[in-house]
This record gives sequence, C-alpha cells and structure tokens, in this order.
Amino acid sequence: MEILNYAFMQRALIAALIVGVTAPAIGIYLVQRRQALMGDGIGHVALTGVGLGFLLNTSPIWVATAVAIAGSVVMELIRWYGKTRGDLALAMLFYGGMAGGVMLMNLSEAGSNANLGTYLFGSITTVSPQDMTTIYVLAALVLAITIGLRRQLFAVCQDEEFARVTGLPVRLLNLLVAVTAAVTVTVAMRVVGLLLVSALMVIPVAAAQQISRSFAVTFSVAVAIGVAVTLTGTATSYYVDVPSGATIVLFAIGLFIVFTGLAAPLAKKRARAAAEASKRCTLEVPGDRTATDDVSVAR
Repeated sequence: MEILNYAFMQRALIAALIVGVTAPAIGIYLVQRRQALMGDGIGHVALTGVGLGFLLNTSPIWVATAVAIAGSVVMELIRWYGKTRGDLALAMLFYGGMAGGVMLMNLSEAGSNANLGTYLFGSITTVSPQDMTTIYVLAALVLAITIGLRRQLFAVCQDEEFARVTGLPVRLLNLLVAVTAAVTVTVAMRVVGLLLVSALMVIPVAAAQQISRSFAVTFSVAVAIGVAVTLTGTATSYYVDVPSGATIVLFAIGLFIVFTGLAAPLAKKRARAAAEASKRCTLEVPGDRTATDDVSVAR
C-alpha cells in the first residue's frame, strides 16, 4: 500500500490506533458518570499548556499534560465543593484556559496561528518521532489504569454511595478518572485536536451502548469502533486531502447512526428470546393429574 511507504503516515496510523484505543477506554467511565463533556473542558485548559510550551521553547505535549492534569484536579475540587456556584467556576476555567492558550501562543516566538490550528483541530501527519515516544508512555499509563482498575472504576462511576459503603476510596478513584481523562486529551490532541477529542471519547461509547448491555461488551465494542474510525479517518484524510480530526469524528457519528438503526431490531430479538425462555421455564400441570398424585404431609 502506498500509504505505508511514508514514515510520517506510518507514525500517523500508529498514533491513530493508540488514540482509537485510549479515548473510548476512558470515555466509557465519563459517560457512566454523566460527564460526557469533561474531555471538552480539559481540552480548553490544555490549550494553555500548549501555549506555555511554545513560550518556554519546550515540548508542548508534556507541558499540556501537566496543565491538563492540574485543570482536571481543579475541576474535581469544584465538583466536590463548588455547590451552586460550581457551573460558573467551571465556565471561567474553560474559557480562561482557551484565552490563555491563544495569548501565550501569540507571545511566543515559535508560536503562530498555524501552530494553534494544528492543536485545536488536529494534524496527524505532523506527528514527530519525539511525539510518538510521548504518546507511547502516556497511552500505556491510560490503559494500565482503565483496564487494571476497571472493576473499581466501574463501581464508583455506577454508584458512588454503594462504592463508598464497600470501602472503596471514592474520591481518590474519581480523581484518578479525571487525571486519566486529562492525559488522554493530550495523547489525542495531535490526532483529532483539542476541540474534537471529547467526541472520540464519547461517540464510540454511545454507539456501543446501542447494541450492548454489559460493561465488558460495551468496552470492547467501543474500543473496536474507536480503532475503526481513527484508522479509516486517517487513511481517508491522506487520499482525499481533508482534515483528519474532522474526518474521524464524522465517521464516528456515522457509525453511531448505523448502530442506532440496529438497536430496535436487536431489542425486539432480545424480547422474543426472553419471552421464549420464560415459556420454557413455566411449570405446567398435566391435564390427566389425579388426586393420588397429591403429596400429603404425615403428622
């Protein structure tokens, strides 16, 4: 294949594969917690880290990771203690992160509007070998947490009170989910961009939920969808010369529509199977039963 003859496209496909796995892997917990837009908020904050990286003439990804983690911790603290003013504080954090990133990018000598666009909307063909090393390390951390602690994270995201009663460190695990989401945002920002990364966390999970009911199946299907759309979107962006981030997200939305169309027939099939199973489990009394068949208890 022609696409594999170029080193930059080899890196692009590997990065797309990694993002396709990691984004739904943490996204399933965010969806379970009803925080589907958390990735979008972290992306706004991470932009400040990108601008700061250019200003300090250092790796934007590592600086963005540190800033995104700090922002995710602040978001969790606001969620715990913000109460009625929490939404206003989060809005100020998100908009401040975006404004700070734009300002720092323009103050730096190496920064420009073109560089800003690659981080906002993704530019997968510009992924460098140094970026790949960072992506490997961060992705390994994300997968170790999302898979290794899946039972504990699922319990906390499903029912915090029940998890607290069972002795799980609820606040620590919630904080771990937020930090892992922040790391995932910085992993994916070169592939789909900071403004679209939340879509790759949420849409594959939402599509998988249309056809599955168990957590394990939903997790596996969501990751498969993530890998499919990132690889297909990256290849399409190469051959058609369109933005990779937007292409990947549109493919994901397309699959969501397809899976939604399949949901109704699958639900009817499950209902018929359940009805047949209940009939097989029903105990029927024979019509020729006599009084001698009764069981009596001796006193």
